[in-house]
Amino acid sequence: MPQHFLIPLCRLALGAGLLTTGLAAPAPIKIGEFASITGKEATYGQTVHKGTVFAIEEANAAGGVLGRPLELVTEDDQSRAGESATVVKKLISRDKVIAVLGELTSGRTLEAAPICQNAKIPLISPGATATEVTAKGNYIFRVCFIDPFQGTVMAKFAHDSLQLRRVAVLSSVSSAQSVGLAKYFRERFTAAGGTVVLEQKYGEGDKDFRAQLTAIKAAGVEGIFVPGYYTEAALISKQARDLGLTVPFLGIDGWESSELISIGGAAVEGAYFSTHYSPENQSPAVVAFNTRYRQRWGEDSNALSALAYDSAMVLIDALRRAGTTEGPKLRDALAATKDFAGATGCITFDAQRNPTKSAVVLTVNNGRFVFVQDVHP
Repeated sequence: MPQHFLIPLCRLALGAGLLTTGLAAPAPIKIGEFASITGKEATYGQTVHKGTVFAIEEANAAGGVLGRPLELVTEDDQSRAGESATVVKKLISRDKVIAVLGELTSGRTLEAAPICQNAKIPLISPGATATEVTAKGNYIFRVCFIDPFQGTVMAKFAHDSLQLRRVAVLSSVSSAQSVGLAKYFRERFTAAGGTVVLEQKYGEGDKDFRAQLTAIKAAGVEGIFVPGYYTEAALISKQARDLGLTVPFLGIDGWESSELISIGGAAVEGAYFSTHYSPENQSPAVVAFNTRYRQRWGEDSNALSALAYDSAMVLIDALRRAGTTEGPKLRDALAATKDFAGATGCITFDAQRNPTKSAVVLTVNNGRFVFVQDVHP
């Protein structure tokens, strides 16, 4: 596979040793994927799936790995709590996958992590940012930044770039990630000299946020941080505007979905959120990746598809270096990943199997996501 898109100082992801040899058709290497292909967060899963498929296709076009083609086995967790454990057990016991890619969300990744750990099958999440994910065991990895950094990014952006001093936080009691992000944001924003005037809560699936927003309006804040997913974020934004709240909204990577704009419409204009990648970034790596992705799918890549691509490519690279599909050796090769050139940047795993990554801030402008700035660790 061509490597011209990789950024400087990062080693090549694929190289010699990928071409198939021999005349007999080799057995495929099965890689599992679980994602929310249907259900409440279907746009997440469908986008992630495209990124994963793209990586597998590129590797196979280059001759496969260890002289064998890759076969992706995908299971739909339907965006439902509890379903991830069921489908991951199936991938391991029935399909005999050598590793598992997924899930994008922290909650569903946390359901699957102990199963993969007990089976000694590496799991690589593209986007589970909750701190406790990789604490589930030494077979659990991720290619995204983690919540303490994301909370810090948005607090710094709110205080330094937007010059906000009095904000409210509206977080989900149903999500450990949301609760954690609210904490990290509050600590960083307060340390910078700002004040979190009011904190309000909601539950996943709630549709009416008027009581919380009325209290926030009465508090006279300059901005509102909502660490949640796109459906609730869009509804919150609409109801806030209906109540006459005109202050800017701040969000997280869970906001990145076309549904945020479809549901929120004009109400989400001017909102800001942190994420992992932007196709508008003009670095040679991003431009080349996005060009190839657009040729394949007829649309621009985004943070979700780029992270999914990277999770698969990190696995492919480790397979090549391990020289085997054996779980423990593959795990060790993954843990040794250093300066891997991915679409979302260079990836080196630390002792907790987390990468050190930069973040980007996007805004909603004229119904589209627009790059604002890079934020580095």
